Amino acid sequence: MFMFFSLVLFLLFACGSESEEEPQLPLVAEMVEDLSAPNDVIDRSTGQVLEEKPFQYFSLSEKRVVTEDESWDVAFKGTTIRTNTAKNVSAALVDGIFQEINEIPATATFATDTETSLAIPTGSGNGWYSYNPTTHAIKPIPGKVILLQTTSGNYAKMEILSYYKGNPSDEELDPLTAEGATYTFQYVLQPNGTTKFE
Repeated sequence: MFMFFSLVLFLLFACGSESEEEPQLPLVAEMVEDLSAPNDVIDRSTGQVLEEKPFQYFSLSEKRVVTEDESWDVAFKGTTIRTNTAKNVSAALVDGIFQEINEIPATATFATDTETSLAIPTGSGNGWYSYNPTTHAIKPIPGKVILLQTTSGNYAKMEILSYYKGNPSDEELDPLTAEGATYTFQYVLQPNGTTKFE
């Protein structure tokens, strides 16, 4: 009988001594490769849209392409990246090394898309990419990092690595034959609502 009560007391003590908080797992960068988001087919001589292509909607928390009716954070088409204004997704573009941005900078200015402007600016040199009119290459600007506040109110950092299928190197890339509007990017999502990525 004494041994029974001793065992009960031991179990109660052992259970009570366990931490109620789950350990925090280290955040890891998610890699998305070859997300195809073709631009509209346009008559270059007139500027007329011959075929309108859909945006590709992406959920950072679900790590996949979703439909427009689902809870998406960013949408891609051609060189344009939209944020989900209906869900108050906002974005800021900052300079820095992706791996070294461990916290949302106090100087980051977040914005949402409007009818006349995008939170992530488009156009060569205005946002995340540059366009070379000689080679026709579209390349991510080194050191440009996109910060996001997602549909859930959590923070993420994103870096576009390539605009072409297969993420070709500069030596391998032939912009005239490579399949463009095919994104490779990495991102880190902090799911606990804090502004830190560590």
